[in-house]
Amino acid sequence: MSSFRYFASLCAASLLGGGVAIYGYAHWFAPTTTDYDSFEQQQKKYFAHYNASDTASITVPNGINFVQAAERSRPCVVHIRTAYSVSKSSNPHTMNLEDLFGGGGSNGENFHKFEDTPEEVTGSGVIIADNGYIATNYHVIENADEITVVLEDKRSFKAKVIGTDPSTDLALLKIEARALPIMRYGNSDQLHIGEWVLAVGNPFDLTSTVTAGIVSAKGRNINVLRKSEAMAIESFIQTDAAVNPGNSGGALVNLKGELVGINTAIASRTGYYSGYSFAVPVAMVRKVMDDLLKYGEVQRALLGVTILDINAELAQEKGIKEIKGVYVAGISEHSAASDAHLKEGDILLKINDIAVNSSSELQEVVARYRPGDKINVTYERDGETKTTTVMLRNRMGDTRIQRREQLSSVEIESLGATFQSASGNERTSLGIASGVKVVSVTEGGKLSEAGIQEGFVITHIDKKAVATPQQVQRITSAQKGGLLIEGMYPDGKKAYYALGW
Repeated sequence: MSSFRYFASLCAASLLGGGVAIYGYAHWFAPTTTDYDSFEQQQKKYFAHYNASDTASITVPNGINFVQAAERSRPCVVHIRTAYSVSKSSNPHTMNLEDLFGGGGSNGENFHKFEDTPEEVTGSGVIIADNGYIATNYHVIENADEITVVLEDKRSFKAKVIGTDPSTDLALLKIEARALPIMRYGNSDQLHIGEWVLAVGNPFDLTSTVTAGIVSAKGRNINVLRKSEAMAIESFIQTDAAVNPGNSGGALVNLKGELVGINTAIASRTGYYSGYSFAVPVAMVRKVMDDLLKYGEVQRALLGVTILDINAELAQEKGIKEIKGVYVAGISEHSAASDAHLKEGDILLKINDIAVNSSSELQEVVARYRPGDKINVTYERDGETKTTTVMLRNRMGDTRIQRREQLSSVEIESLGATFQSASGNERTSLGIASGVKVVSVTEGGKLSEAGIQEGFVITHIDKKAVATPQQVQRITSAQKGGLLIEGMYPDGKKAYYALGW
């Protein structure tokens, strides 16, 4: 009898347990088959315990609000359209979409067509004066036959180029307009890594587009300009704000809506955004724009030193205890640095209290000044920190201001070509002190027979430096026999030609 009761109890317990399990599965785990008239009903049921009014944990902290910055900056950023003949666009900037993203319109294919037909490239610009001055990238307007600026309010103006600086990839434009909104200059020196910034521009013809990111690095040198500019200055602000073709020349702004940089390049294998973008710091923009307005060309100041970044290997080789500053590997004779008694082996730490820890940072800070300006240089020598005052010089070794030349062409029939002196921008981009540009070549003439092409800049004839067409004419007219002509093409390629007489 006890065995029967035990068996009955066991069966009852099994049935009860099975029932509880089936009920639990059906109630808690089984998929629902309830029909709903709308997805809104599912939302209400699923989030029945969600407190929609509790936003304390997701409220944007004070100071990180993009609305004000976007509202302030968007009216100050313009859309730039440049019309040009493709045959004129064969240059290092416009052909390199992997690095520079100034154009391509919406299809990104314009730079790969070589038929001699008008094409349109788009970019962006920033209004920096209410009477129509606009900062943009040089590669946006390079070789353009016509430049059109479209404001945020859809008004359209023809623009003229006031000046360009290929070494920083900047240009100054002017439109005939008044009472325009202008963007306030910020302070790029005070930007911190990790700080929020906005990129404002016109990617893919999508006007007044705003994207956000943070400052990823400062003083970044990516060698995108040095591919074509021997005297290029690269010390970019790196961000992860999304930028694409058409953003070039647009604004990088802080959360106050102040300009801290001009968006210039992206790191990409395709020419489209893939993580990082680069902007010219506003400290450099400010100086270049003022120079172009006042003098027509940039006044480049030089310290006169050969420098190296300090890394672990150099520190070990030279016995440097702390990896900071920039190492002086050489001093140019009769330069600003030599006059200030700087020496090889010195470690440059600061320029006017701005710390410099890379070659690109040092070059960018010095480039903010003009020949004749005095700067305080803090340096370390033999473990001792010292400061000296340096008066900066230009490429010619003096402190004179160089104004844009009024260049005139001179035809030399005996050579079958037309010449003019190389401009300041051309000399800067090629890293030469002087030269004479070949403007046009007559078929069947001596230069044509030698293979010299238009755009070639003659620097020496029979090892004699030349600076004017008159010098070229004087040397060649007095020559009997052959001549050796030395020079460079706009892409920096050196060339030598033997000219029969």
